Amino acid sequence: MRSSTTAPSSSAPSRSDASLVLLLTFGVFGIIATEMGVAGIIPQIAERFDVSVPAAGWTVSAFALVVSACAPFLPAAMSGVDRRKVMLATLTLFTLSNVVALFSTSFAALLAARMLAALLHPVYTAMAFTLAAQASPEDPSLGISRVFTGVSAGMVLGVPWASFVTTHVGYEAATASFGLANLVALLITWRRVPSMPAKRIGLGAQLSVLRGPALLLAVAAFAALNGAMFGFFSFLSDFLHRASGFDFDAVSAVLFGYGLANIVGNVLAGRFFGKGRRFFSLAVPPAMFAAYTLLYAAADMRPAAAGLVLALGVAAGFANIVGQNLIATAARRAPDLANGLFLSAANFGTALGTAFCGAFIGGMGTKAALFGTLLMLVLAFVLTALRLRAGSIDPEPVVPNASQRPEGAAA
Repeated sequence: MRSSTTAPSSSAPSRSDASLVLLLTFGVFGIIATEMGVAGIIPQIAERFDVSVPAAGWTVSAFALVVSACAPFLPAAMSGVDRRKVMLATLTLFTLSNVVALFSTSFAALLAARMLAALLHPVYTAMAFTLAAQASPEDPSLGISRVFTGVSAGMVLGVPWASFVTTHVGYEAATASFGLANLVALLITWRRVPSMPAKRIGLGAQLSVLRGPALLLAVAAFAALNGAMFGFFSFLSDFLHRASGFDFDAVSAVLFGYGLANIVGNVLAGRFFGKGRRFFSLAVPPAMFAAYTLLYAAADMRPAAAGLVLALGVAAGFANIVGQNLIATAARRAPDLANGLFLSAANFGTALGTAFCGAFIGGMGTKAALFGTLLMLVLAFVLTALRLRAGSIDPEPVVPNASQRPEGAAA
């Protein structure tokens, strides 16, 4: 183990750190795919368990509600638990959740298993962001962007994969594939990751970072920014079909392209964000405002609309890093709490944005969803500017704890 008094001499992570970040990225991929994949097979779930389609939708909604409720405080409360134990417990729960989904004939049992797994979702994901940031102490956004790649890949591949496999092979094959991804991550963690004791930070000490306005402004800014993105994304397929005239196969292709562009955005943000954090924080909302405005104007020009959607996918990769940085730098002494608040802001923003954009659709039609997005982007820009102006009551840099950065992890 490294000495706790020895600071890293370079911004480049060691081989063990890089391997751990790669494993965390894969683990997050399996978790997100399990969470989001069922969205692509809601009708099949309804048929299999003999429930209505809206009832089957609770396999997504209940999961998200549990994550949103637990994310602000559970990662902070478990900050002192050995990181390896957290990883093993989370991946075990997700593996078992998929086993229940595979063999259960009871919808209640399926829902309970998913909600139980969701309890540790924010703990694992918040921990992944924390450890990834510590792996690149000179530029935490580099490691964090890699974990975001796992998040994006889980969202991009989970839904279309579940839909395709269920259609052509069966529900069981799709569910088993998600369980297999969790099981592989579990086995690698068990075999290759040593104990990673973590220094416990009292919950009261962590909550003290809420004293000033910086953290609350950061959470509100990212909730607005994520709400702008996913409020419209929730209706993007309908927009592309009705406003742009794409058939459903083309809509699927554009949505898949958006997801791949999001991964590209994560990679680019990891490379460039650290060189101009303030610039990107202030530039991303106006840039997205301009792109969404152009999308409204060019909605009926299919090549232009598709190109703008891909550009927005890249921008979303930057927006994730912006939001995480705004929150994390306002609470450096409480990284698990900060990352939990990031996840909660993301989920709350998505729910709020979807409802807000949906209200515009109800009154003015599909294209009007963009009005909701544009208004939320204005709010996000104002809140981001206020957050940057507020500074932080917690300016100390993050110094990785040696007990959290093992030698030979996942080597």
